[in-house]
Amino acid sequence: MIDELRRLLGDSGVLTDRADMAPFCTDWKNTSHGAAACVLRPKSTIEVAAIMRLCHQAGVPIVPQGGNTSMAAGAIPDASGGQVVLSLSRMNAIRAVDPVGMTIELEAGCILATAKAAALEHGRLLPISFGAEGSAQIGGVVSTNAGGVNVLRYGMTRQMVLGLEVVGADGTVLSGVRHLRKDNAGYDWKQIFIGSEGTLGIVTAAVLRLLPKPRYVVTALLSVPDPQHGLALLKLMQDELGDAISAFELISGFSFGLVEKHFGAKAPVVGDGWFVLLEASASVVGLREGVEAGLEKALTEGIATDGVIAESESQTRAIWALREQITEAELKEGRSLKHDVSVPIPSLPAFLQDATSALATSFPLAKVNAFGHAGDGNVHFNVLVPSDVGAREINRVVHDVVAAHGGSISAEHGIGSYRVAELAHYRSGPELEFARHIKRSLDPLGLMNPGKVLAPWD
Repeated sequence: MIDELRRLLGDSGVLTDRADMAPFCTDWKNTSHGAAACVLRPKSTIEVAAIMRLCHQAGVPIVPQGGNTSMAAGAIPDASGGQVVLSLSRMNAIRAVDPVGMTIELEAGCILATAKAAALEHGRLLPISFGAEGSAQIGGVVSTNAGGVNVLRYGMTRQMVLGLEVVGADGTVLSGVRHLRKDNAGYDWKQIFIGSEGTLGIVTAAVLRLLPKPRYVVTALLSVPDPQHGLALLKLMQDELGDAISAFELISGFSFGLVEKHFGAKAPVVGDGWFVLLEASASVVGLREGVEAGLEKALTEGIATDGVIAESESQTRAIWALREQITEAELKEGRSLKHDVSVPIPSLPAFLQDATSALATSFPLAKVNAFGHAGDGNVHFNVLVPSDVGAREINRVVHDVVAAHGGSISAEHGIGSYRVAELAHYRSGPELEFARHIKRSLDPLGLMNPGKVLAPWD
């Protein structure tokens, strides 16, 4: 089969040397490791379809991989050495940018940051933004329904997708790269593949919605006594600015402490409790005045205790760097167990208190590193623990509190292989059976990214 694949893709399109395959078999955190029979690097949808037909006929499992930035071990082969990694990195073309219809058509391997830059050249905004955008690829972004800091205003990736091109498990090509805002002609099948993490088919191209580039952007960092005051600030600023708020990040003092310890960067506001990083954007005048008025009111009413508004692009970058370095600083600090969870926004303070208390009772040595997108109810409740503490036990404590507050165990990172058992535990029987029915229908041989999202079943 590998000989046949070489005839199809050429020698450079098929990697079999262990050293060459190593980067494709380890996640970026260096916590998940696997082994592949080979790594395939197609250049076109036609080649992807041919690969899928060959693997389907031979019964060979396929692991699709984009930029390999998964936070849930969703793109790594297992340790058997019998799975094929299919990398979309060479399919990276920007097919078209339409500044009038405000759409962009991209191949799956296009880097998100490259796509955003192409949109900006036409005065348009692709509002999907997260830390890994310099390496994450469009196919992976769509397949994981990526979130990020702008979900509060623009929604998840799902809200940006107008059309998809997908190759199914048997090599069938579904060509739906339509640039339409309104299309009610039958089932909207693309929704099945968005967020399916490569377990149902392979996204090879996408049409994404663009927006006008805002003329004005204001960034501010404030300190607040606690999460409850953080939500009070959110409401106040929403009253003042409406939907101009594009990001609202709640960050613990512990998180910024890690950044200062490992990178030497210190927050330019006084406070040791919690912080809020706020961004507002608009194309109408008066945005800064509105932000200033809202922050003045917050300080006067005691909702916030200190604050600063960025006066330049360099100050804006410095403030956002504090937020973006939290994950790296946590990695340098030691072993951490990540919980990408969401709860109803009003429940966020109670969740943080209850989950922290539950951990302190059961695992007194655990340290909580909490930060995230408070504006949409998503918090990264990460737990730093010694090496001898069991991950499953920690996860269950945190996720039980999430469930008690009516939340989700995965807000934006997906399930991958990391959270398969947890999904099976917390999702209802009918929901799981419906998901299995979809999987059986589209991938009857179970060859698409096996071991991800759904637990094996008879």
